[in-house]
Amino acid sequence: MAKVKKMHKKAIPESASASPLPQSAIYLNRELSQLAFNRRVLAQAENPAVPLLERLKYLCIVSNNLDELFEVRIASLLANNHLDGEVIEPPTLSAALAVAGAECHKIVERQYRVLNEEVLPQLAQQGIHLLRDQDRNEAQRAWVKAYFDREVRPLLTPIGLDPAHPFPQVVNKSLNFIVELSGKDAFGRGTAIAILKAPRVLPRVIQLPAELSQNGVSFCLLSSIIHAHIKDLFTGRDVLAYSQFRVTRNSDLWVDEEEVKNLRQALQGELQSRNFGVAVRLEVAKNCPPRLSQFLLEQFSIDKNRLYAVDGPVNMVRLSELIEHVNQPELRFPPYSPTYPPKLANVDLFGAIGKHDVLLHHPFQSFQPVLEFIRSAAQDPDVVAIKQTIYRTGMNSDLMESLIIAAQRGKEVTVIVELMARFDEEANINWADRLERAGAQVVYGVVGLKTHAKLALVIRREEGALRYYAHLGTGNYHPSTTKFYTDFGLLTANPALATEVNEIFIHLTSLTKPKTLTHLWLAPFALQKEFIRAIRNEAKIAKAGRPGRIIAKMNALLDESVIRALYAASADGVKIDLIVRGACALRPGVPGLSENIRVRSIVGRFLEHTRIYYFRNDLAHDIYLSSADWMNRNLFRRIEVAFPILDPGLKKRVIAEGLNPYLKDNTNTWELDSNGVYQKRKPRGKAGAFSAQQYLMQVLGNPME
Repeated sequence: MAKVKKMHKKAIPESASASPLPQSAIYLNRELSQLAFNRRVLAQAENPAVPLLERLKYLCIVSNNLDELFEVRIASLLANNHLDGEVIEPPTLSAALAVAGAECHKIVERQYRVLNEEVLPQLAQQGIHLLRDQDRNEAQRAWVKAYFDREVRPLLTPIGLDPAHPFPQVVNKSLNFIVELSGKDAFGRGTAIAILKAPRVLPRVIQLPAELSQNGVSFCLLSSIIHAHIKDLFTGRDVLAYSQFRVTRNSDLWVDEEEVKNLRQALQGELQSRNFGVAVRLEVAKNCPPRLSQFLLEQFSIDKNRLYAVDGPVNMVRLSELIEHVNQPELRFPPYSPTYPPKLANVDLFGAIGKHDVLLHHPFQSFQPVLEFIRSAAQDPDVVAIKQTIYRTGMNSDLMESLIIAAQRGKEVTVIVELMARFDEEANINWADRLERAGAQVVYGVVGLKTHAKLALVIRREEGALRYYAHLGTGNYHPSTTKFYTDFGLLTANPALATEVNEIFIHLTSLTKPKTLTHLWLAPFALQKEFIRAIRNEAKIAKAGRPGRIIAKMNALLDESVIRALYAASADGVKIDLIVRGACALRPGVPGLSENIRVRSIVGRFLEHTRIYYFRNDLAHDIYLSSADWMNRNLFRRIEVAFPILDPGLKKRVIAEGLNPYLKDNTNTWELDSNGVYQKRKPRGKAGAFSAQQYLMQVLGNPME
């Protein structure tokens, strides 16, 4: 990418669209920035210092991320519903698709090269073998043949294509085969193409018996087993060529929320069609003949640029099944058990929270206190009401079971379930149904706005009066993700915060205008305005000759108005550090525009998910934690909350745990330059290697409270 020109700070007018400068000089491309994050994840798979099975897991994560990119973002671009109110550069859809596609091809090629040339050979050296047909010995082939005949063949239904057998419906991301046949079929017709769907009920990774696994453990892919015996399915005909293939489809659900009478029923119907949305990507085996891949492209109406011929399984995500089957701890990250905050150990939970706010830092500290908070509320006879938002919680959840128990015991339970939480819709529908049957009041948020705020409220009768206890968090109430996502949560009985949490619940259920909130910033009403006000306040302080300082940690930075405010603050002398895990459209380090802004991304053992916003404010040290990133969708099309940390000691903890270690990190940090390129940060001079996540795992063993 070309160097950007030096610009005077007045180059950014109030409206970026009115700027005489091209957007490429001001903003970074969203798609390329999002893909750059996947390159950083891929770098973890390439890192020999990372345990071998974890390297394989990172490869699977890259595949999963690319799946979602195509299912949502690329699909949205193709459908021309692309902007989200955020920056896209280049400005045309075709150009955006072209640059994203070219980068995707590079990432996929590199990903399979790492798999085939590094990870799989090194796994074999450790006695973990993924066997292709040519790798299997006679005894192994015999076992595979028996497995195919017993478990696989009975479930296969080859479809020879003719006017009576049209091209079948192919499920999103499913494993399939295209087969080219010679000669004529049993009825004397020249049907040349057959389609074979792999049974979805079968595992994709099959472990061979121990006696057939010399020097370790051996596995076969289901695709390899079908490949080896595909000719057995077409008696009397020769198989000329064949290939596995996989289609990725538009998976964004859409219902007209203003037209439907029952959102849950409408969404249940829409879920049935998700697997058959518009096709946006085709993956085939590397040796797939061009005539067969072209035939598939035509069937699915996919442009050739979105054809990916891969050197290995078309669904690398499924290799995670292999990881689950291997019991070699030395090939994984060392086990880590989060600590339980000592102030909450063996004490009355509500009594402890009533005395002082409790800050939880996950996954370094256990999520168990949050589960205990809801479980205790369900059991406590003095608790009269529980209110909670649910965005993602998974199919199995002790927390949701506690809410059901509370409702069954006659407590007033109100749950705001976000039915449109992407890829969690089915789980949330199931929980909504169970909660309603238990007697809970279930609502689905606000029409047109996703409820993404992480809030829970317990109302308890104490000495004849009602007292509020609240949990506010940056992450989901999900039992699995709390173990490997970094997030903060606050348990508080501070009336200034808890009363406003209750006001938000009343607003969401009654749909009345929310009361003026003093402490909580609520989207879509005030969140962007308050963030920009805080940024401009630092600029005002800097212009007056005093230190202006902003540190912000988030998942993505794409909102134009926030970026413009940051550019203006930088030009006024505010020192700004941004820790942005994923996509970032802000271009740092440009003289006269953003020379006081530094951007870094941390990619390590845990997924960085915390949103922290720090404003020095003349030593007031304002700190807000939030469920919201600086994205237009978070600021205007979701119900989001940013909440302040009021306790001075907890402010110091957020800075000491959530910000300073990440600014110091020189092991998992990637620094963004003005050309949009991320460079891995390395220890300099006499500085030793420092990992923020490793430091927090160590230091929170002895909590800093």
